[in-house]
Amino acid sequence: MDQTVAEPMTQDVPQTDRKTGLSAAEAAQRLERYGPNALQSDEKTLLQRIAGYFWGPIPWLIELAALLSLVLRDWSDFAVIFVMLLLNAAVGFKEESKASSAIAALKAQLAPSARVKRDGQWQEIAARDLVPGDIVRLSIGQIVPADLTLFEGKYLSIDEAALTGESLPVDKAVGDSAYSGSVVKLGEMTGEVTATGMDTYFGHTASLVQTTNGKSHFQKAVMQIGNFLIAAALVLVAMIVIVSFQRHNPPLEVIQFALILTVAAIPVALPTVLSVTMAVGAERLARMKAIVSRLVSIEELAGVDVLCSDKTGTLTLNELTVEDPRPAEGVAVDDLLRASALACDRDAPDAIDKAVLAAAEGIALDAIETLSFTPFDPVSKRSEAEVRHEADRWQVAKGAPQVIVELAALADEARKAVEDEVETLAQQGYRALGAAQKRAGQDWEFLGLLPIIDPPRPDAASTIAEARNMGIDVKIITGDHEAIARQIAGKLDLGQKIYPAGQLLDGDPATVEANVRAADGFARVLPEHKFRIVEVLQAGHSIVAMTGDGVNDAPALRKADAGIAVSGATDAARAAADLVLTDKGLSIITTAIEEARRIFERMTSYATFRVAETIRVLLFMTLSILIFDFYPVTAIMIVLLAVLNDFPIMMIAYDNVSVSPRPVRWDMRRVLTVAATLGVTGVIETFVLFWFVDAYLGLPRDQIQTIIFLKLLVSGHMTLFVTRHQSWFWRRPFPALRLFATTEATQLLGTLIAVYGLFVTPIGWGPALLVWLYCLVWLPLEGAMALLIRALYDRRAQARGQ
Repeated sequence: MDQTVAEPMTQDVPQTDRKTGLSAAEAAQRLERYGPNALQSDEKTLLQRIAGYFWGPIPWLIELAALLSLVLRDWSDFAVIFVMLLLNAAVGFKEESKASSAIAALKAQLAPSARVKRDGQWQEIAARDLVPGDIVRLSIGQIVPADLTLFEGKYLSIDEAALTGESLPVDKAVGDSAYSGSVVKLGEMTGEVTATGMDTYFGHTASLVQTTNGKSHFQKAVMQIGNFLIAAALVLVAMIVIVSFQRHNPPLEVIQFALILTVAAIPVALPTVLSVTMAVGAERLARMKAIVSRLVSIEELAGVDVLCSDKTGTLTLNELTVEDPRPAEGVAVDDLLRASALACDRDAPDAIDKAVLAAAEGIALDAIETLSFTPFDPVSKRSEAEVRHEADRWQVAKGAPQVIVELAALADEARKAVEDEVETLAQQGYRALGAAQKRAGQDWEFLGLLPIIDPPRPDAASTIAEARNMGIDVKIITGDHEAIARQIAGKLDLGQKIYPAGQLLDGDPATVEANVRAADGFARVLPEHKFRIVEVLQAGHSIVAMTGDGVNDAPALRKADAGIAVSGATDAARAAADLVLTDKGLSIITTAIEEARRIFERMTSYATFRVAETIRVLLFMTLSILIFDFYPVTAIMIVLLAVLNDFPIMMIAYDNVSVSPRPVRWDMRRVLTVAATLGVTGVIETFVLFWFVDAYLGLPRDQIQTIIFLKLLVSGHMTLFVTRHQSWFWRRPFPALRLFATTEATQLLGTLIAVYGLFVTPIGWGPALLVWLYCLVWLPLEGAMALLIRALYDRRAQARGQ
């Protein structure tokens, strides 16, 4: 059932002089009165944000453990647990604040703008600075920035689907309202702002138009790992509790130990590591002129194996030039150029208009008055103008050759000659533009063709070659004729299998997928074709990146796994995209994909390390308690391990990692297999050390606990160097300085705690150095095990055809 838009919420404001618009001073006063033109967000206060770190299942567990320490009057344990709670909150607050600030700064660069008349002059301002009474001009591709009453212009066609659910565009005329959040599909009109911010229709129905981005593939996988660790921790801790109660251990001490062990096993830092790693990557991409609008899309970029690239402005310079005009018989070149230039929007020319006006430079146009102008639109495929010079009035038009030929009603023979000329130009890489004029009392007269060319970017060919070396299949997508596309593709070594999109998308699903896969590109592409191409490739299990710049590209950009709005894209395209390029060319995309693969490697390193550490600590402790009736570490040691582990984990976001030469996909089985191997290896080496210091050296049990604590810390941090690398840990790329320094600093701090006995039984330097030597001996063995398991797994996966 269709929905209708309710009457707008108009704000009580003085009337504006529509000829001059508001003055800067009046606009500033109204901005102060009505506030910014933005939706209010549920941003938490500083106090609420801080309190959030002490509220939730994990903080509750820590707080309960601290409370039990108070009940038991174990002041040292209480102090350390309380410090851990504060430290976790401080680290999380600092890192997430840094991430949030970075994301906010990046999104600020994507803020939509509006063309507004202030002090009698048209100017571009941020949409959030609009105030009621502002005079705003709307044109194709824009998102309507506020509620407006239209008062000038012929018509607008506006997509209000986000507001009403109505899929068909709505036509608007003078006196109608245009609503914030809707998208201009066709036409150009001017309106007066009647409501801004939360007083707009969009503001009152924000819940209907807000989109919730689903979790990415990698987010889902990491959350699954988190669930796995929590489940494993609860099962093993439950076993410890049951056995301890059967052995009549003090109940409160058992519960306290179980709580602390559970907290240590649960990936407390997972959300922070995830957000910080993504934010760091987004900041780096922003420095490369690529702004991330949806943070989790960075991970999707890492897996992209098909890039559907727009031709104009991405593969080409988007600097059109008119070369060698082809006037019709009996028509002078100047007459052809004059008529074409008069059919341009001289106040706000688009790329084609600029090329035509540049070609017509030197031809007198100033004395000719434009009475009316109809801009180009995708339906009519032409622009028209009615002009006057003294008493002489006539009409001019320019646009697609077939449309101009039809307008001029050429005879079959003449029509065929024009079509042949267009085809010849297309084979030479030119796009043809037709022009016609209509004198009073006469029919439309065909004036000729203007060959227009947009040459390839100098770096396009090398960038495409680089993308292919990265395992990405690049396909060209263009609305141009296939002959033009083939000409450009030939220069870029993209292949010549380029066909009309409509032709390839007809047939049964299997045939369509085969055709799309085999094609090097698609010509004569309509908006629905782009969407369908993405859909077909995704159905074949590809991760697809799609570039676009127009409002008609928005559906495909949203559908793609990684929608990329290229430089100069419309507000609608940028709003739908995951990545917005602020510089021209394709090289930014390959750089972004490379950075995304680095981020993916960092997250894989974190996931592997976290699972391995949980298995190492939990399994060892469970077996020690069940088999030997011995608590190998104390509750305070578990707290110290958890605190000291958090610091190097945070530095993973800044680590140097190798870039995969192929698209990367999340493989949970592989990560769990490698992590489980490292975890079990760690359990074995810890038991060997336990046997040596217990049976051979005969050390007291309290000293053994300190030795085990130091071993778990040193060995665990060394494992990070194994998980961060797919090859031997001593090979390039070396760890980032901040990761290496933080890891070694926490190991040194843990060593000093063990040596001098801060909250633990002191062991002195001799046993401490023995632990270090023991861990260093096992480090290459762990690396060898990881390499072996990865190789065996990859070989089996290859044999299965994965």
